Amino acid sequence: MSKDSQQSEEVDLGQLFKMIGNMFDKLFKFTGNIFNKLFLAFVWLVFFVKKHFLKFVIAGVLGIVLGFIVESKSEPVYKSNITIKQNYKTGEDLFNSINYYNELVNEGDITTLSKVLSIDSLDAASILSFEMESAISENEKLERYDEYLKGLDSILASTIEYKTYLENENDYNHSLQQIRIKSKERNNFNNVFDRIVDNVNTNKYFVREQQKDTLELLNRMSSLKEALVKSDSLQSTYKRVLEMRDQEDGSSQTSVTIKNADDVNKTREFELYKSDLELQREIVDLEREIEDKKYIVEVISSKQDSGSVDNTKKLLGKSVSPKIYYTIIFELLTFMVLIGFTFIKFLERYKDKI
Repeated sequence: MSKDSQQSEEVDLGQLFKMIGNMFDKLFKFTGNIFNKLFLAFVWLVFFVKKHFLKFVIAGVLGIVLGFIVESKSEPVYKSNITIKQNYKTGEDLFNSINYYNELVNEGDITTLSKVLSIDSLDAASILSFEMESAISENEKLERYDEYLKGLDSILASTIEYKTYLENENDYNHSLQQIRIKSKERNNFNNVFDRIVDNVNTNKYFVREQQKDTLELLNRMSSLKEALVKSDSLQSTYKRVLEMRDQEDGSSQTSVTIKNADDVNKTREFELYKSDLELQREIVDLEREIEDKKYIVEVISSKQDSGSVDNTKKLLGKSVSPKIYYTIIFELLTFMVLIGFTFIKFLERYKDKI
């Protein structure tokens, strides 16, 4: 290789390393600039709050006072709720039913609502809203996510994050759901909850699915019990053979042969015993599954039959008291107004230059 080509390669490598160094230098400067801007924004925010601290305190006090007035003057809202277990994929149907009931409430169609839920018009008129939400914990959601990934191809599973899974997962598909009724009166809504559950349990599609599942499970149960009877019969036969062999007398060679045959039979007897245990386990599991399929939807807990007071307000999906709610609202409004005035003052500096 000539000296010129070696020098050319050294120059190319030098330029490459220089380009890489410049890229890293620009990256570090860009990252440092971002952190610097964030720090300056934080410092500006601290001095902004310090400058208008008294205004924020006044806004907070006003929010607390207004929240107290609203809480003491407004009519009480009562809530009753139940937790149900869905043994079939009834979530979408139940979710649509709850939305339908809410539409009737919002439209003031008390007559239709009372007919659908089989309640008198006074009870129907007192209902303010229906709500439905998943009753499973975050740990249970993680377990469902893990099971979901196990059912996928490893390459596909590696591309699905937990956040993406939650965004595409409908909460109403979870087996445990909580249904809540809010009303103006402290009424017993157990009959309303029962009617909501009965409307799902009498759905023709789910009833047919339940019948097919129950028939299949009963057929499997029958087959397992028949197999268990045959296994018991074979085990009894082997026991009789062993007892007969033990009573026989013979030569030493014959005894050895019988002893070897006994070992084989005892091994087979143990295998049959293990098979019996496995069949019995399967039968127990089937009995539990049949019991689970007894109801399409079933109530597993009921709280506050006559309703409990609930004057909370929703803020970012969380229930908070009126005092906290109006305090946060007043603080945010104050912040936005002050930011607006500050921005206008900033623009006025350039008014003469336009």
